[in-house]
Amino acid sequence: MVKLKLKKQVAVLFGGRSGEHEVSCQSAQTVIEALDKDKYEVIPVGITKEGKWLAGLTPQSLLQIEKVSPSSRQVIFSCDPAYRGLTWFEEKNYGRIPVEVVIPVLHGPYGEDGIVQGLLEMAGVPYVGCGVLASAVGMDKIMMKNIFAQHNLPQPRFLFCRRCDWERSKEEIISRVEKQLKYPCFVKPANLGSSIGISMAREKKELREAVAQAARYDQRIIFEEYISGREIEVSVLGNEDPVVSLPGEITYDHEFYDYQAKYLSPKVRLHIPASLPDKTISQLQELAIKAYQALDCAGLGRVDFFLREQTGELLVNEINTMPGFTRFSMYPKLWEASGLGISELLDRLIGLALERHWKKINSGIHQAKD
Repeated sequence: MVKLKLKKQVAVLFGGRSGEHEVSCQSAQTVIEALDKDKYEVIPVGITKEGKWLAGLTPQSLLQIEKVSPSSRQVIFSCDPAYRGLTWFEEKNYGRIPVEVVIPVLHGPYGEDGIVQGLLEMAGVPYVGCGVLASAVGMDKIMMKNIFAQHNLPQPRFLFCRRCDWERSKEEIISRVEKQLKYPCFVKPANLGSSIGISMAREKKELREAVAQAARYDQRIIFEEYISGREIEVSVLGNEDPVVSLPGEITYDHEFYDYQAKYLSPKVRLHIPASLPDKTISQLQELAIKAYQALDCAGLGRVDFFLREQTGELLVNEINTMPGFTRFSMYPKLWEASGLGISELLDRLIGLALERHWKKINSGIHQAKD
């Protein structure tokens, strides 16, 4: 008798309640298309901007919610580790959709910041990417930069304040920014990605306007030194023993790499691999692993650098714990250039998720039972 090999049930989460809802849908479309359908039963789960979970929904449908397929069902994710799956409800009926692994292709708050990761930890379900701590710290630019500083990682100078501090002491904060960072400088919300809410300030009036813009998205605001130089990125893959891709460089005609440049401009150019000396590439890869491990990352991450024009100094800008997977995104493109296609990359990420989960169970961190 031939024993059939069962497909692994993989739920792909996308959309979400953050300002990066649309980017998440674009990333998920790429992931869903690239997953090997001979190995995986893919369960798309779209999360609306209001937080409703809908199984069987395509990313395109979620972007046009009025066109939701009749086959999609509202679901909730059970926190019971004995259950491990989604529950759907229709009038007086309900049912279960088993899930073995989750790929949370969610960017920004309520997805990339440890909240969904905490839900999945409680549920005892393996998931792709960083754990609760690394996700939360990687999402919060202030905490991330403080940890980088504790690990002596080179980075641009920065200051931060709370929105309430700004409202009480605007002139004092402006004075500190002008003295310690000077103009131009960047102003950002502490928790958000895809360059949403980010502005460049060249003088006091623009600084005030930039803070008002950032404060729309977060109660904490970060001010960063402007670095004149090249923007380099590397992709990291792994748990305890991560590996690093070849570096890539971003060039663009915009003043800085904002949301429009990232996702809407045809004039953004990705140079893969970046034209750099071997010594610089080795330094980038070494710093990327140090940054990755400083936050206790797992699965994947993209580390972004500045290469200062005047001195050639490498500076860690930030780490992205769930980088984009859109057709423009650097993370999968860098691995492709390094010899790892996207389908194989997703296989590796799912394998890393399972490895991390079973190590936790065997160490007694989770007391889950099959």
